[in-house]
Amino acid sequence: MGRRDLALTRAPRRLGGAVAAVLCTAGLVAGSSLPAQGAPDPGSQKRTVDRKIDKLEDHLDDTSAALSQAYENLKATKAKLPAAQEVLEKAQQAAQAAEQARAAAVQELEVAQANEAKAEDELEQATDEVAAGRVRIAQFAAQIYQEQGFGQLDVALSSTEPQQFADRIAMVDTVLDVQNRTMDRLTTEQANLTAIEDHLSALRADSVRKKKAAEAAYAKAEDARKQADKAKADLEALAASQRQQAQSYEDQLAADKKQLESMKSEQQRLQKILEQRAAEARRRAAAAAKRKAAADAARRKKAGQSSSGSSGSSSGGGSSGGGSSGGGGGSSSGGVLARPVNSGWVSSEYGMRYHPLYKYWKLHSGRDYAANCGTPVYAAASGTVIMAGYGGGYGNRVVIDHGLKGGSGLASTYNHLSSISVGGGWVSKGTRIGYVGTTGTSTGCHLHFETLVNGGFSDPRRWLSTLG
Repeated sequence: MGRRDLALTRAPRRLGGAVAAVLCTAGLVAGSSLPAQGAPDPGSQKRTVDRKIDKLEDHLDDTSAALSQAYENLKATKAKLPAAQEVLEKAQQAAQAAEQARAAAVQELEVAQANEAKAEDELEQATDEVAAGRVRIAQFAAQIYQEQGFGQLDVALSSTEPQQFADRIAMVDTVLDVQNRTMDRLTTEQANLTAIEDHLSALRADSVRKKKAAEAAYAKAEDARKQADKAKADLEALAASQRQQAQSYEDQLAADKKQLESMKSEQQRLQKILEQRAAEARRRAAAAAKRKAAADAARRKKAGQSSSGSSGSSSGGGSSGGGSSGGGGGSSSGGVLARPVNSGWVSSEYGMRYHPLYKYWKLHSGRDYAANCGTPVYAAASGTVIMAGYGGGYGNRVVIDHGLKGGSGLASTYNHLSSISVGGGWVSKGTRIGYVGTTGTSTGCHLHFETLVNGGFSDPRRWLSTLG
């Protein structure tokens, strides 16, 4: 018994067979796998769920607003879970890739630093060799200067004998050859030192680049890890919310079913009252018919006595054709009742349906008119108000006993009213008795209109003069 306010802006839905819905209220396992490649994306999945909900709204009429909201919250959370799982998966993949890039950058930095350290050792060794060569040349030059003079001429002039001259010349050549080789070696070592210095400069520049790359990779990996941690936290929070909403839904579902049981009890109580009133009305009708028959018999007898002996007098004159008391039609299709509201459309008809939340077949016991809250509600026929007050899941409720119609006791009920305009007693057809509302077990503004025959539910269409 309910209809969302949104329903007032929609075209009436065609009622078909009962629709069954499967609702998972179990908690989410955060590590569940993502949809396989080619599966519908989260947006498509959400639209599918929304379409199912739209199809089920006709079957949520007799649901409390709290249960409907709990169901909507659970549905909305479930629709978000695939996207949250996908975000987490992508974040974890990005974090893993960033961590691998960081490890590679660190490894490259370590290699560059090792090469730089090796080059520094080689530079130090080359520097020492160049310095040592320079020292040897300086010492050799000093020795030559102190002991031998400046060249071969000095050696020759200082010789006293030819053999001494030849020996000294040979010694000078040897010394000069050693000097030249030392100079060549020093030149080579100097060139090697320059090359090592240039190589070291390049390695140091490479180390700086690798260090910056490693720092950037580390920062990216840290950011990716934070994003993955946030995605995981969001998913876990969403899963916790879903579990909480599922529990809230289960609790509200239990409360709603309990309220429906109280509505059944109230209906059984009302049925006994109406059965008693119908039985009493039938007794009164029978007594009235008996009295009328006796009066008619007495009149006929008196008329027969007064006309006895009169010639040519006709007897009888025809019966008055006694009809049942209560008037207003003797058949169930005689259009006894008028439409209870002047605006709005029929959002749900009388009949059996499988409730998607309660998970069982149940009777939708009346006819729902979707109309704005505050729309006037009128008595569908004249009768006696036997209830005007709050009726639990029915909300604000008015029950009118219309007496015997076609030999059966007929009553009508007006439910979920925002307010009631009558307190009891006799009301005429068309009397304003209240206003459309959404009190009790209801999901939106509407009038739940019922007809009761001898206290039991009956399809209102059998009694309405028009089905508009």
